[in-house]
Amino acid sequence: MSNQVSNIELPMAAVEKIVAQALAEDLPWGDVTSDNLIPSSQRGVGRIEARQSGVLAGLPVARAVFAQVDPQLDFEPHCADGTHLQPGQVVATLRGSLRTLLRGERVALNLLQRLSGIATVTDRYVKAVEGCRARITDTRKTTPGLRVLERYAVRIGGGHNHRHCLSDAVLIKDNHLVALRARGVDLSQAVAHLRQTLPHTMTIEVETETLTDVREALAAGVDAILLDNMSPELMAEAVRLIDHRAVVEASGGITLETVRAAAETGVDLISIGALTHSVRSLDLSLEIVV
Repeated sequence: MSNQVSNIELPMAAVEKIVAQALAEDLPWGDVTSDNLIPSSQRGVGRIEARQSGVLAGLPVARAVFAQVDPQLDFEPHCADGTHLQPGQVVATLRGSLRTLLRGERVALNLLQRLSGIATVTDRYVKAVEGCRARITDTRKTTPGLRVLERYAVRIGGGHNHRHCLSDAVLIKDNHLVALRARGVDLSQAVAHLRQTLPHTMTIEVETETLTDVREALAAGVDAILLDNMSPELMAEAVRLIDHRAVVEASGGITLETVRAAAETGVDLISIGALTHSVRSLDLSLEIVV
């Protein structure tokens, strides 16, 4: 079984750079173990296998690792990203030089396991809110240097992406508001300034913690309102107050156990930092069969 991922693109130019950096970190002057114990002429077969159930993500990344290590290695995938794996399932088979296969093993697995872990957790959150209007989205709480890959894994798991970076859209958070108020600037004034300064295509969102904050955001005419750390009861009241005048996002401490209650309040988006900042990698292995 697999998710519908045919339209999910992975920017391979970025992948190649990330892979090159990872290999430079792991192979700064070669693999002293394999280089001295395994002849360059020795050939064999390796299999990437799942050790636990979960959603596969990052197979093209793993393939890119082995291609950079040794373009002569044959990489045969047996499933695609989005596949729901079962323990023991063979994900891919590699044939070629055992020395170079072992050079790429750890980097390929590190990336494949992390991305599959993200896709697996995202899939669980998406399933938990089925039937509700809310979309599950990621946040900027990503691993430095891996954001493009981790956001891809979220999409593979059926989730959606929030803004990619600080340059994408305006999100006025609590610390911004503290800084503004220290200068005597209220939210309406700040939003008016942004409307005059930024392109018309750029959206403005503000973080709120109370219904008073929500009313202030509505009066300022923002495009989206983030309900931060609100109870489901308060969220539902805020959704009624907003009444489709802005996109409504829920965030802050929402777990698998509480996400359904948040979704049932009628919010449009639920952003989950845990999709990327504290996810557990999916257990995959590479076994040599000579």
